[in-house]
Amino acid sequence: MRTLGIIGGMSWESTVTYYRLLNEGVRNIAGGLHSCPMVMHSVDFGPFAEKMEVNDWEGIAEGLEKAAKSVAGGGADALIIATNTMHKEADRVRSAVDIPLLHMADAIAMAAGKIGAKKLGLLGTAFTMEQDFLSRPLREKHGLEVIVPPAEERSFVHRTIFDELCCGKIVDRTKAEYIGIIEQLAAQGVDAVVLGCTEIGLLVGKDDVSVPLIDSVQAHVDLALDYVFGKID
Repeated sequence: MRTLGIIGGMSWESTVTYYRLLNEGVRNIAGGLHSCPMVMHSVDFGPFAEKMEVNDWEGIAEGLEKAAKSVAGGGADALIIATNTMHKEADRVRSAVDIPLLHMADAIAMAAGKIGAKKLGLLGTAFTMEQDFLSRPLREKHGLEVIVPPAEERSFVHRTIFDELCCGKIVDRTKAEYIGIIEQLAAQGVDAVVLGCTEIGLLVGKDDVSVPLIDSVQAHVDLALDYVFGKID
């Protein structure tokens, strides 16, 4: 098996899920006592969140580059950024090291292909929903249509990601609002809704809504496992 590098901690609530799913995936495939070979650099999310608030993406990129070099130096064969929003700086991370970056957009597209989804609703932070670092490769590289909720709903999703989900708070009222937003996207004819923040899957599951969900964490893990077992390069 190849060794996977992970930039985690953004937030650690979802990084825990990555760690569990990667190891469960390897055990299911390889059996016995096998687990996923990995090198993880888990950052302190506080300073990153502060930089996001003031749009200091240069400072964020520098921190991600440092983390990428850390996992590459630790022997990782490929790298994942275990968060959607930080893919805004994916090109900087990719250019900082000599190992492949397994991009979240490719993972989402792979998951969409498995269920024949062509039109996707996208939930995430305001950065992910309102900028194109995720939607652009989904459209241009993979030919997928991407739509997002209206401004008021985007603001609600963004706020609750940082104030609740990243802090491990699961609030029933918030869950009900997310379900309503997802159902609104379903009414617009999407084939699936992407949980494009790695914490949203902690709140809403496939049994809660009428439309298929693509959990970005599971999609990213599936892509990473394909790499670990040599199915992709």
